[in-house]
Amino acid sequence: MHALVRDRHRSREFIEFLKLLDAAYPPSTAIKLILDNHSAHISRETRTWLAAQPPSRFEFTFTPKHGSWLNLVEGFFSRFARSVLRHIRVASKQAQAAHHLASKTSIAIPSFNTWSYKLAEAA
Repeated sequence: MHALVRDRHRSREFIEFLKLLDAAYPPSTAIKLILDNHSAHISRETRTWLAAQPPSRFEFTFTPKHGSWLNLVEGFFSRFARSVLRHIRVASKQAQAAHHLASKTSIAIPSFNTWSYKLAEAA
């Protein structure tokens, strides 16, 4: 799990997260992300940054609009909240992020999912 806690969720924060992922994996590894349709994920700034990256380094698959129940990340966060965040008190977002990252080994989610939905195929 990779985490980046910021006060806002704009293109620049999303690109900062993509850079974090880029640094975390070898250059020959394809990084595949399942995303919602937030404007930061498809903005001109994001597309410009992605265009400067090696081809096939990042592959985006978007969840369908109005289909949050299909979003695998929602299930992950639900389990995470029930198992790790239950009954904790933190003083700041940074303390919460530190707690998340320290706790990531306490939950194991050994599941593999094949997601084939593409935004262009939506009806």
